[in-house]
Amino acid sequence: MEFPLDLKYTTEHEWVRVRDEVAVVGITEYAQSELGDVVFVELPEVGARVKKGAAFGVVESVKSVSDLFAPVSGEVVNVNRALADHPEKVNEDPYGDGWMIEIRMDDPTELDDLLDASAYAARVQ
Repeated sequence: MEFPLDLKYTTEHEWVRVRDEVAVVGITEYAQSELGDVVFVELPEVGARVKKGAAFGVVESVKSVSDLFAPVSGEVVNVNRALADHPEKVNEDPYGDGWMIEIRMDDPTELDDLLDASAYAARVQ
């Protein structure tokens, strides 16, 4: 299982890649494997506000429906619209084409509370 070193992770199995003041968010390889085949993804609109730890969307698989939790607070500045027609990208490339939203962070210090790759790997293995 892959745990990219350049990412931060939540205990709810979201990952964060930071570019400038924007956090790109998706779910981890572990999460997508536990869900099984993803069949639907509900994401917020661009301009929506998200709060760290609060649900921002839903991912539905053949096994279950799960909330998605924001790893940081801020404004949604981009949404991966390709997932509406191709939710399987979450399974195929969770750290690439399966990204979900981009958040312009209100407070980058919130990243300090997230797990690094080794801590997340230890938690799920």
